Amino acid sequence: MITRLLPLAPSAIPRAFLALLMVAIPFPVAAEPPAMPIVIAHRGASGYLPEHTLPAKALAHGQGADAIEQDVVMTKDGVPVVLHDTTLDAVSDVAVKFPGRARADGKHHCTDFTLAELRTLALTERLDPATGRQTYADRFPRGYSRFAIVSLEEELDFIAGINHSTGRTVGIYPEIKSPAWHRAEGHDVAKAVVDILHRHGYATKADPCHIQCFEADEVTRIRGELGWQGRLVQLIGGRDQDALVTAEGLARIATVADGIGPPIERVLDAIGKPTDLVERARAAGLAVHPYTLRRDRLPSWAGSFDDLQEALFAAGIDGVFSDFPDLTVAWLRGRTAGRAD
Repeated sequence: MITRLLPLAPSAIPRAFLALLMVAIPFPVAAEPPAMPIVIAHRGASGYLPEHTLPAKALAHGQGADAIEQDVVMTKDGVPVVLHDTTLDAVSDVAVKFPGRARADGKHHCTDFTLAELRTLALTERLDPATGRQTYADRFPRGYSRFAIVSLEEELDFIAGINHSTGRTVGIYPEIKSPAWHRAEGHDVAKAVVDILHRHGYATKADPCHIQCFEADEVTRIRGELGWQGRLVQLIGGRDQDALVTAEGLARIATVADGIGPPIERVLDAIGKPTDLVERARAAGLAVHPYTLRRDRLPSWAGSFDDLQEALFAAGIDGVFSDFPDLTVAWLRGRTAGRAD
C-alpha cells in the first residue's frame, strides 16, 4: 500500500540512520494464538534511539518488528503529531525555546503550540525535567544528533515508503492519547486519527493496523460513532481498571474490541508465574498484547531479559510491545528454530 508522500522537515531524518531491513514475520489477523506472536516496536526501537523519532521507526523496521507504535496527540492548530505525552517537557527543549509559555502547572502542553512551533524543537531521550537526568541512563545520549517531531501523516508516509522499498509490510499501531482531555481542549483526537487512517488505506481488519486506547468509552465510540472497522485494542492500566479484566468486563470489551493491551504485571505475577488473564481473554475471543519489554528495567524476579521473555511468551500471549524489537524478534526466531530441530 503506497500513499501520497508528504514533504518532511529537513531535520526529521538524520542522514546517519539508514537501517538494514530484515525478512518479514507474518502479521496475524485474528484473536487466535498466532504461529509466532507479533513484535510491536514500542515508540519505535526506543531502546536505541529517542522515542517516536523517524530514525527509531526506521531502525525498528530494519530489526524485524511486525508493527510500529504511534502515540498521537494534537497541536494547537489541530494536527495529530506523534508524541507519547500531552506535555513536551520530558522529551524536548521546549522550556529553552519557548520561555514563558508554560501553564500554571509549570508544564508546556502540546495543544498550546502550533505544528510550525513544534518543528523548531529538538527531541531528546526521555528525561526527568526536574533533574535533567535521562530516565534510562545508558540509552542514546543527548547532544549526539538532532531529532524532530513529525505529524502522524508524515510517519505513515515514511513507513509506507520503507514498506515499498523493502517489499516487507510492517503494520502500524496508533494509540489515541487522552481523548477526554483533548476534548476539553477543543480537539477530537480519535476522529482526526480515524480520518487519517482511512485516507491512508487503513480501514478493515485485513489491513495491518490496530488502534489502541485506555479510555473504554472512547474505544466504544471509535467502533460505533466513528465507524472504525479495523482492529481495535482496549488498553488496560492500573488497579482503577480492574473491572475491565473481570469475566464481565472482558465480555463487554469483546463486543467492540479485538484484543486487550495489559501491563506485563497483569500477565505475570510477582514471581514471574502466569496469571489466568490470557486464558480468560482468549475465552472471550480477545488477543493479548502486553506492554512493555525493557532490557534495562527488569522485574525483580527476572535474572535476565531472556528470563522475562521466556516467562511472558510461555503465558501464551499473541504479541508484545518491546523497546528492543531486535532482541525480541531474535528470541522468538531462536525458539522457533529450536522447535524445528
